[in-house]
Amino acid sequence: MLNMNKMMKQMQKLQAEMARVQAELAAARVEATAGGGAVSAVANGHGELQSLTISPAAVDPNDLILLQDLVVAAVNEVQRNARALAEERMKAVTGGLQIPGLTV
Repeated sequence: MLNMNKMMKQMQKLQAEMARVQAELAAARVEATAGGGAVSAVANGHGELQSLTISPAAVDPNDLILLQDLVVAAVNEVQRNARALAEERMKAVTGGLQIPGLTV
């Protein structure tokens, strides 16, 4: 029974640490750019897009496809950056152990 109590305490500690990391990720800010800075995207650590900035120089009514591609590239990159940040923070909590269902 003592081992079960010890394991339950460890799980509670892990849950508290994960909740702390989730809160940190919600407040974290990651950035990415595309087109040499023509488009800039900002997301939180969960990958939720917070802002998107487009340089006026990037707006060419005759080439909207390029602008669309730059927006997609910046958003995809910022989401990759957010996933990498989340994975890094979660590894610190789990000691690198891959626990199914406990990913961010």
